[in-house]
Amino acid sequence: MTFKIHTLDVKNSLQNYIWLLEHTESHDVIAVDPTEAALVERYCQEHQLNLTQIWLTHWHKDHVGGVPELIQDKNIAVYGPRAELSRIPWVNYPLDHNDRFEFHGLEVEITATPGHTLGHIVYFIDDIHTLFCGDVLFAMGCGRVFEGTFQQMYDSLNRIAAFPAETQVYCTHEYTLSNAQFARHVEPDNLAIQQRFDEVESLRMLGQCTLPSSIEIELETNPFLRAESVEAFQRLRELKDNF
Repeated sequence: MTFKIHTLDVKNSLQNYIWLLEHTESHDVIAVDPTEAALVERYCQEHQLNLTQIWLTHWHKDHVGGVPELIQDKNIAVYGPRAELSRIPWVNYPLDHNDRFEFHGLEVEITATPGHTLGHIVYFIDDIHTLFCGDVLFAMGCGRVFEGTFQQMYDSLNRIAAFPAETQVYCTHEYTLSNAQFARHVEPDNLAIQQRFDEVESLRMLGQCTLPSSIEIELETNPFLRAESVEAFQRLRELKDNF
């Protein structure tokens, strides 16, 4: 079993990434949170890839915008949170917490991570140490608390923090530099944060992607994963909202 992850930079104002997970023997691919259809279609055409599945983490338009066009007149499985079916009606494989399914022998495990939205889910694949985490966890940051409570978001981040340290973290936005600036502001004596800030700044100056991260790196350099109580987390999140 060989798998490869492709990075599609949407180059929009929200700095979205679309991740494609390819089974290299069959060239079947999954698109995770496809912002727009044309980018995915063109990339698949150029690289002779067959889009067979779409995985959605939550209902926000910059994560689902490409779905209607991508599935038009095609037999494509669309996975997404059952709790958000009213907002993403194209989902034909609704998912709940602890659900499992397979893609070419890879077992995919679903974890509910409410907070950013009420039905947000993440996709964990232990076999290839991979997590597609949408907008719950960002490199050196986390998503805003839009629909849920700070307690829900704090609990969701703790669920993610419990994944194996080597897990590669694929979030959906290139927010790492601004997150690193905030992390440095709130933990000025953290040498790991300072070092990572320098690395991220260099990558962004070259226009390069800062992802994936890993659970191990996030535990060292992400203030939101390091918050020791929901109150501390809420203070940090509100501070970041106005940073």
